[in-house]
Amino acid sequence: MSPPQILRIDTSAQIDGSVSRELSDILASALAGESGRVTVRNLATDPIEAVDHDWVGANFTPAEERSEAQKAVLAQSDALVEELRAASDIVIGVPIYNFAIPAALKAWVDKVARARLTFRYSEAGPEGLLGGRTAWLVVASGGVPVGSDVDFATPYLRHVLGFMGIDDVRIVDAGRWPFLSEAERDAVRALAERPQEVARAA
Repeated sequence: MSPPQILRIDTSAQIDGSVSRELSDILASALAGESGRVTVRNLATDPIEAVDHDWVGANFTPAEERSEAQKAVLAQSDALVEELRAASDIVIGVPIYNFAIPAALKAWVDKVARARLTFRYSEAGPEGLLGGRTAWLVVASGGVPVGSDVDFATPYLRHVLGFMGIDDVRIVDAGRWPFLSEAERDAVRALAERPQEVARAA
């Protein structure tokens, strides 16, 4: 069995004191164990460029017809897709901003959800191409209960990951963190250390 390959995606704009970063670090290390490898993609210090006119034009040009300039435009997106393909597990730190995901994370989604690379269209409809992987969402919020009617972050991520074939999604719930007791916070940290106990999202 190959050693686990963990892709950790940090999306919080906050560097120091970030709950999602702290818990993602614990979880990624636990998943990797002694033999695995963790690749960190820090969207705060290495931001992803937003999709623009040139990117759309390059993406919809057949690969064999792309100019060198178009290949350069797609280079960052290509690298992000390869990181996903290489990973056995994807740990995504998800701070909830205004009831949804950070703009930095949406930019990442827009660059990895690519027809013919991470999904394709067939006669039966869309088909994800990244099956066999597990995604772990470390969801932190100030006041939004995770899974509530005002949490628009986790349903969206579960849907878009499933669209790409990653339907095994597990959630570490750090919602309403400022209102948790220290004992409750320690329980969340302990769960992140024991990923085998994190249930698959229904």
